[in-house]
This record gives sequence, structure tokens and C-alpha cells, in this order.
Amino acid sequence: MARNLDAKCRKCRREGEKLFLKAEKCFTEKCAVERRAYAPGQHGQKKNSRQSEYGGQLREKQKLRRIYGVLEGQFRLTYKRAEKARGITGESLLQILESRLDNVAYRMGFGGSRAEARQTVRHNGVLVNGKRVNIPSYTVKPGDVVEVVEAAKNQLRLKSSLAAAEQRGFPEWIDVDTKGFKGTFKAVPQRSELPATINEHLVVELYSK
Repeated sequence: MARNLDAKCRKCRREGEKLFLKAEKCFTEKCAVERRAYAPGQHGQKKNSRQSEYGGQLREKQKLRRIYGVLEGQFRLTYKRAEKARGITGESLLQILESRLDNVAYRMGFGGSRAEARQTVRHNGVLVNGKRVNIPSYTVKPGDVVEVVEAAKNQLRLKSSLAAAEQRGFPEWIDVDTKGFKGTFKAVPQRSELPATINEHLVVELYSK
């Protein structure tokens, strides 16, 4: 299985914003973006660096990949799915990414980050409609119930991430029963409900060339 082992904090610094890749650390003063708000590397603090149109499109694609933890080949396949879907391609792309099981598990608090939620899924820790599913890219459909298996409910890390997610508040498109460690994916999120810092139009322009 291919994995991206690059340092997570370097990814955030490279994009110039928090991508929330390291669970609770991202919400504290220890966050690398808070401490060093410039790109990593020898020339990270260089001023007045110009970025081409292509460079801006590429950076936005890389940022989107890193947020959802998707490798390049898988991201291309996801984009092709979005192209074939009805509606606006960029919006469909975000909706497909948000409907991934690892992302839904993260949104429900079953992991402090998408990487943690993906690990929970990979290790057979999640049920979808009562059936064990260990494929992170599995598409969750509206009405599906996602639940943590009984054996994993006593894990301190999972309890901590669920409590933190509850404190921050859950998205409108999911309904979570924190005591039962389960949630319902009520609907595919609309574009207005997703982060405004993502410019999916640049990604579409990049792949349309």
C-alpha cells in the first residue's frame, strides 16, 4: 500500500495555512504554522517570490490532496469521477472527497485527524450499516450509519478525539450519537458548507489544460 510519509507540519507550512493534519496539536500554540508562518526549506523566508498562473493551480491541487490525504493517482481518478457527475465539476470533486469513509469518520470524531480516522478504518474499527468496511475510499451515501466497533470504543485516543470534536461542533450534514459512538451521514454537503479557503476552480483549470 502506497503511503505519503512526508512530515505533516512541513505540508501545512508549504501551503501557508493549517491543513489540520496533526489532530489536537493544530489547535494549540505548538502548531508549526503559528510558530513559523513561512515555507520550509533554505529559501522559505524569501520575500517577493512570484508565482505563475500554473504555479497557483498546482499549489491548490496539492493543498486539496494533502487536506484529504489522497495520493496523486487516486486524486486523478477522483477528478474523473467528478467530471462525469452531474453539476459543477469542482463542487462534485469536493463532495466525493467529503463522502469518503475516512473523511466521514474524521468528521464524526472517530479520529483526531483524517490520518487517524483512516487508520481506524484500515484496522477494521468501523461499521457501515452494521457491516465491517476497511476501505478508506469507500463512498458513504446519505442515510448510511457509521459506527465504531465495540472493541474500539474503550480506546482512550478515540474517546479523546470524539470529545474534542463534540466540543468544536459537528457539521450540519452529519448527526452524531457520541454516547453510542455512531453517526448518520444525513446528506452530501453543499459547497457553502465547506471551507471557503479551498479554491476548487483552480484545480479544474489545471486538469482542463
